[in-house]
Amino acid sequence: MILDSLMPKKKHSEHISGIDTAWLRMERPTNLMMITGVMIFSERLPYERLREVVESRFLKYWRFGQRAVQKAAGPFWETDPHFDIGRHVLRTALPGRADKEELEHLASDLMSTPLDFSKPMWQFHLVEDYQGGSAVILRIHHSYADGIALIHVLLSLTDRAPQVALKALKHHHEEDDEGHHEDAGIFRRFFDPVDKVVNTTLKLGRGLVGEGVDIVQHPTHALDYARNGARLAAEVARLALMSDDSKTRFKGDLGVSKRVAWAEPLNLHEVKTVGKALGGSVNDVLLASVAGALRDYLIEQGDAVPENLQVRAVIPVNLRPLEKASRLGNFFGLVFLALPVGVANPLQRLYEVRRRMNELKESYQPILALGLLGAVGMGPNLLQQPLLDLLSNKASAVMTNVPGPSEPLYLGGARLSEMMFWVPQSGQIGMGVSILSYNNRVHFGLVADRKLVDDPAAIIRRFPGEFEKLLFITLMSPWGQELNALQVEHSLKSLGKPAG
Repeated sequence: MILDSLMPKKKHSEHISGIDTAWLRMERPTNLMMITGVMIFSERLPYERLREVVESRFLKYWRFGQRAVQKAAGPFWETDPHFDIGRHVLRTALPGRADKEELEHLASDLMSTPLDFSKPMWQFHLVEDYQGGSAVILRIHHSYADGIALIHVLLSLTDRAPQVALKALKHHHEEDDEGHHEDAGIFRRFFDPVDKVVNTTLKLGRGLVGEGVDIVQHPTHALDYARNGARLAAEVARLALMSDDSKTRFKGDLGVSKRVAWAEPLNLHEVKTVGKALGGSVNDVLLASVAGALRDYLIEQGDAVPENLQVRAVIPVNLRPLEKASRLGNFFGLVFLALPVGVANPLQRLYEVRRRMNELKESYQPILALGLLGAVGMGPNLLQQPLLDLLSNKASAVMTNVPGPSEPLYLGGARLSEMMFWVPQSGQIGMGVSILSYNNRVHFGLVADRKLVDDPAAIIRRFPGEFEKLLFITLMSPWGQELNALQVEHSLKSLGKPAG
């Protein structure tokens, strides 16, 4: 199938938005701006079937037939006149045992390899034979889409039943919000919790768009919208005065080689039960488990872990209203969460995470970050690097926590059993944590710069154990009575379990 049969004849070239330009400029050999996904299938997915899905459903978004081109008037999206799908949907094979460790090595190598900017910047790498099924490693440059938009695209490739006839869907472009999968219910169930955060917590969402402030097309308007507000002024001051992140082995000079690993998934119902019993949310439980795993790893490495030690993470926050979900491009803000790694007691750690997350719920940090990225993306490149350095010095990790579909999905007739996605780090940030729920299980993934953490599996395998501590606390809690941290510490010591 040739590109002309997949893409509309109009709009062979258009300006790249300020925010998307910012992500293009962030590309560095030590931090490639790719969103990377690993999808594992319990049945074999033939190459021809995957290619058919990509042709009929992925390429309906005509942006994926375009490459980024720098012209005198600035950066443009330009249709690739020599588009060849064979350069983007590729077969690969794993050596030796073809097991999970080999798949992690392949994902690590691909994360460390830049995409070809002379072509559209995305690839599907198919491992046809993986543990009785297949696996796909997907790479897409961040300038095409943020995580929310990309999830929408990927869900449009799937079905809720194994035997569904493929058909080419209508072409989709920025002015057309009808380019949905024929059953948008899957995505709506995924998106609803995030959409509520936009509308009730950040108070932006549809209300902001309804005021006529189209920050998708004009991101600098986000700053105009609240420039005279005292809260925004306070947020600017807070960001400017925020100290650099703690000096730990998670912070340092980066290399070009990345390493990735993922853990055995948790039962989502158990996580929800523990969160409710301990007076926290699912997010509180998961983030507290991340903090505990980082703490335990530092202690094992012989590093000092004082009580006030914190490791700050940058968390992307969706600012895209549901009706704009099918648009590509980047439309998200950032918040900085200081993980209480120094807190030894797991219950205290959970409560501290909950307290800090509650403080961020009314923050203007997301809209401030969106406006800043859009503004510098429209200005000279010289202005972007100082901002990037400022933001990356204040954090050691990028962390995403995404609620996915609760039912199993199929791609090309093959059942999708596991999936993980990592957004890129930027500047001098060398670690990324990915938490994604799918089919009532919670998947943890970690990517780290090899110069900082040579074996990310040594961290990721600690996540389930940290959750088990909180599960144990829940089980031993008296009926109808909330345990305090001192009781927890005493009980864990009496049973020989470390508190942190």
